Amino acid sequence: MRDFATALALAAVIEGVLVALFTRPMQKMMAEAALLPAPALRWAGVIATGAGVAAIWFIRR
Repeated sequence: MRDFATALALAAVIEGVLVALFTRPMQKMMAEAALLPAPALRWAGVIATGAGVAAIWFIRR
């Protein structure tokens, strides 16, 4: 559980740094994402989750 909490905190740090350093491009990207249909966003989330799980599996192996 401690590793999971650390991973969530690290994700928040990375997201915060990206928003702080690239404010305008992040705003544009979020506005464009809001226009995408829900199924496209859902599939992007599924693919990102699968890639993340695979990366963790390879790293921890």
